[in-house]
Amino acid sequence: MKAALAILWASCAVLHGAEPSPIVIAHRGASGYLPEHTLAAKALAYAQGADYLEQDLVLTKDGVPIVQHDVTLDSTTDVASRFPGRQRANGSFYAIDFTLAEIRQLRVLERFNPKTGKAVYPGRFPAGVGEFRINTFEEEIIFIQGLNKSTGRKVGIYPEVKLAGWHRQEGQDLSKAMLAVLARYGYATKSDLCYVQCFEYTELQRLRNELGWKGRLVFLSGGKTPLIDTDDGLKGIAKVVDGIGPALSAIAEGRKPTGLVARAQAVGLKVHPYTFRIEALPKGFTDGKDYHRFLMQEAKVDGLFTDFPDVGR
Repeated sequence: MKAALAILWASCAVLHGAEPSPIVIAHRGASGYLPEHTLAAKALAYAQGADYLEQDLVLTKDGVPIVQHDVTLDSTTDVASRFPGRQRANGSFYAIDFTLAEIRQLRVLERFNPKTGKAVYPGRFPAGVGEFRINTFEEEIIFIQGLNKSTGRKVGIYPEVKLAGWHRQEGQDLSKAMLAVLARYGYATKSDLCYVQCFEYTELQRLRNELGWKGRLVFLSGGKTPLIDTDDGLKGIAKVVDGIGPALSAIAEGRKPTGLVARAQAVGLKVHPYTFRIEALPKGFTDGKDYHRFLMQEAKVDGLFTDFPDVGR
């Protein structure tokens, strides 16, 4: 009953134009239950009450943005058996070396180690079961907007520009391709339900200044950097981005907040850390709900990336 009321509250909030706080961000969809970034995983996350659904973006050979966490296809598809011999010298199969028509032939699997064939998370969806496919960014937006229409909810999107510099070295511009899709489906300003995230701060500057993106931007950080470790750094990036996405380890040490959330919020930045997984709880927490309560109520984050949206809700 409590979970149902929470979902109802979140739905009412977005229906009346107010974004709930903290927000629940479905990390690659409900990836704790279904293969990541599949439409099935997104549909489940939607049903579990997520406020935003994440889309990691990479490009195909013919320049189409697809929803895929890695620039390689090795760990989440059957590419090795479907297209033997198409790997690069380092042994990996890169999405950018395949056309969309070829990508559509791949079967998406629960994430596994391509060297051993073993599942990364053995307790999750069974390896090799089901018929799941990679979808394009456009297809996913159509899917989410369709659910918004049929349910009356307003769930947002949270695309990530993956390795923008690397894509340009390969002769393609991921940011431009993404912005074209966003514009086509009505995501253009900070009032739209969209956050664009990236680990490359120079690309975020490019999105804001050169490419003219007027929507919300989030700087992702996987380790120590003066851009978020110092007050001057936070003040500086706040001129470009609207929020930060640090690793959970930067938010708290055990049950003691590090102070990063408060410092970032003091300069007007939202804080959306990653990634909540029930298989990787820090010491001192009894279960996933206990850890989630701590992050929301004591660490006071503005949102949280989670593989388990239902726990957040």
